Amino acid sequence: SGIPSDVEGRVAIARKIVERAEALGIPREDIIIDCLCLTIGANNTAGLVTLETIRRVREELGVNQTLGASNISYGLPNREVLNRAFLALAIVNGLTCPTVDVAKVRPAVVSADLVLGRDNYALRYIKAYRAEEVAAAERAKAKE
Repeated sequence: SGIPSDVEGRVAIARKIVERAEALGIPREDIIIDCLCLTIGANNTAGLVTLETIRRVREELGVNQTLGASNISYGLPNREVLNRAFLALAIVNGLTCPTVDVAKVRPAVVSADLVLGRDNYALRYIKAYRAEEVAAAERAKAKE
């Protein structure tokens, strides 16, 4: 019947998927749910619904989750900025397996991991920063 527009409907579908998978002997750690992100250009609550669904699926079902994060910005200008912000929020809410262009969103991911206490002593964050500095210098040198 299509993608539910409300959190309850989406969580109910996720629960049904998890229950059926477990009945077939698939352990929860092997289940990945897509909470489905729709563009906020067509529905300004689409992002909130997706984020709340991700949070509820994490808390109630404890499964991994994937998401086509860039769907949030479809049809809007300056998509990369919106995609990065949304991805960071999705990670905070429980997203574990995002479908993204890593080159474009790596700063958002390492930043979110740092803020969430998943990067001891900011080692991955600093490493990513240094790698970007080197890449920027190489790009500047290539332009000369």
